Order: sequence, then structure tokens, then C-alpha cells
Amino acid sequence: MDSAGPKGSETSLAVLVTDAQSARRIADLFAESFAADDVAVSLGDIGQGHWRVAIHFRASPNEASVRELAAVAGGSEAGEALRFERIAAKDWVGASLAGLKPVAAGRFVVHGAHDRGCVAGNRIGIEIEAALAFGTGHHGTTRGCLLALDRICKMRSGAPPRILDVGTGTGVLAIAAARALRQSILATDIDVSSVRVAKDNAWHNRAGNFIAFRYANGVTAAAIHARALYDLIFANILLKPLQHLAAPLRKILAPGGRIVLSGLLTSQANAALSAYRPLALERRIELDGWTTLVLRGGTRRSVIARHRHCP
Repeated sequence: MDSAGPKGSETSLAVLVTDAQSARRIADLFAESFAADDVAVSLGDIGQGHWRVAIHFRASPNEASVRELAAVAGGSEAGEALRFERIAAKDWVGASLAGLKPVAAGRFVVHGAHDRGCVAGNRIGIEIEAALAFGTGHHGTTRGCLLALDRICKMRSGAPPRILDVGTGTGVLAIAAARALRQSILATDIDVSSVRVAKDNAWHNRAGNFIAFRYANGVTAAAIHARALYDLIFANILLKPLQHLAAPLRKILAPGGRIVLSGLLTSQANAALSAYRPLALERRIELDGWTTLVLRGGTRRSVIARHRHCP
């Protein structure tokens, strides 16, 4: 998400009053879509079923883009109702991060440096500083992907999986897969700063030797096709780009491989499933109004049989 303008003595604020469910969805989506050192989101119950969403920006945002993102989570009326203003500067991000607690998802625990000593010995701790970038595990989409990975790790058998993480963000999913499976992983992102942050996070979490991070817009990059086919693909982005990538991702999925889709509102899950046919739905995870889908391709034998029966 683009923003413009220097950081100074004032910050920008976008405010919206809506229902509880829409407020949580909007807050979640903004927390996931912006770098955490640029945006802080707060929610407040103001009574009679109404909630106030306050989105603090360190720099002046692109208002049209902000309204469009709010409309994705809360409907067109939410986008139109946003009110923008300028307020005195404050460390809103630091204040919002102070209450963040470790997040457990199966064998994985995502935490900040201050909770480093709280991870049990039988868990895989992943340290992500929320002040550096988005994707800390608190969002339902990231947690859903980690839960999906935990189940896949338990089911794994046979040859080592070839893994691709599209839209890696902080690198948390690639790091989790590397720590659990000890396999080579390719992780890409459309944002250069995210690639840099993810790479730093991987080395900090002792996973740097297993992950190659690359800038890529979509899945046409040579680095992606050089490693295909993939046994496991993560795509934790939004519905529209997921739909756009459906055919290219299916082409680089190995027979019997899995694609983990997330960044989907529960109401958008069926649209994503339709775009990824004929992949089969293996698992559906719903958390806080967001849905993660685990899809599986047919085996080589079933793919050959399907083509033989095509007219």
C-alpha cells in the first residue's frame, strides 16, 4: 500500500464507526496490508453495537487506496464513511505493539524479542519484531497458514517437498516451513522492503541457509520456474491477486501437491475455490472472519486419466 509525504510533527488519522464484525475485519486487513512501522490500528466499543476504528498513519496515505481497502473488508459504505484528519505526532505504533502477546498455532509460536524466553522446548519459536514489518502471526490469515503447515508436517511422507511462498511479507511462513522441514524454500514478494526484512528475519531465526528470497511480481520470474514443480505453495494475499494467479500456480504445482490460500474473508472462500478448480479442497480453516484453504492437486495417474477421458 503506497503512502506519501514526510514524517513530521503530525500524523494522519482515518476514523470510521461501524458494526463489530466489520470493525474487526477492517482492523485485521489494515494490519496485514501495511508495514507495521507505518500504521497502527485501534478499536473501541462505543455502545449500541457500534465500534470506532482508528487507523494511524506515520505518513500521509493515498486516501483513495485507503478507502478501497476499507471497502474490501467492510463494504462500499465503509470506504465512503472514512474520515481523514491530521493529529499531533505520537508513537502510535509503539503503543499498539505494547500489548501484543505470543501467538500459538500448532507447533509454532510467533513472538517478539521480549517473549523470547516464553517458548516451550517442544515448540518452534519464530521471533518477528512487529515494529519491522507486517505479518506477525496475530492476523487470522497468518495463523490459518501456520495451522495448515502444522497439519501438513504431520502428514508428510516420501521425498523432501519443494516449497514456494508467494507474498512472503515478514517471511514468517517460509521460516516456519524451514524450521519444521529443514528443506530448501523459495520466498518471493512484490515489495522490495519486505524481501529485505524477510531475509533478515530468516537469518535471525536460524533459517537463512534454507530460504532464497527474491523480488517477484506474480509467478513468472525465472527463479520461480527454475525450481518448479512445487509440492507446497503458500499464497497469503487477497482474493483478486489470488484469482489472477490461479492458472499460473496450478501449472507449477506438482502432482499431488498442495496450495495453501489465505487472505480471504469467509464470504470470499467460494470464489477462490472456483478459481482453483479442479484442485480438491482438503481443509478449510476459519479464524476471526478470515478463511484459509488447503487445496490438493490430483496424482500423476489421476491427471493422466482425466486427460484420456476428455473429448
